Amino acid sequence: MVHDKARSGSAPASRLRVLVVDDDPDTVATLLEILRDDGYEAYGRGNAVAALMAIHALMPDVVISDIAMPSVTGWTLAREVRQVVGKNPTLIAITGRYTKSTDKMLSHLTGFNYHLTKPADPNVLLALVASARPAK
Repeated sequence: MVHDKARSGSAPASRLRVLVVDDDPDTVATLLEILRDDGYEAYGRGNAVAALMAIHALMPDVVISDIAMPSVTGWTLAREVRQVVGKNPTLIAITGRYTKSTDKMLSHLTGFNYHLTKPADPNVLLALVASARPAK
């Protein structure tokens, strides 16, 4: 995945923590590289259960999650995060399978702030991450 590193011209104002959740290790590695290259503190997990544990330990400002994962979906993860943690972190769904308007509506109903389709434009993803506010 190639992205335009010159899009912002500077590092993020505050070092936001980002958690990437996807059962595809290549997707996690690619997203971590994009985020770290842009100056974010980024972590990856391969499933929703591991992500829930990491959320409590890392207190990320942003969670980027696939929806179609085995055992626990991204939608279930989003509901859990909202019930346990509240409004923070910003949740971004990123999916190749759930792309219909009804899927996007379900993402918002379960707690996601944004819903992107794979392959997501890295500049759009970085802009959404940059718009997140650090957790207090």
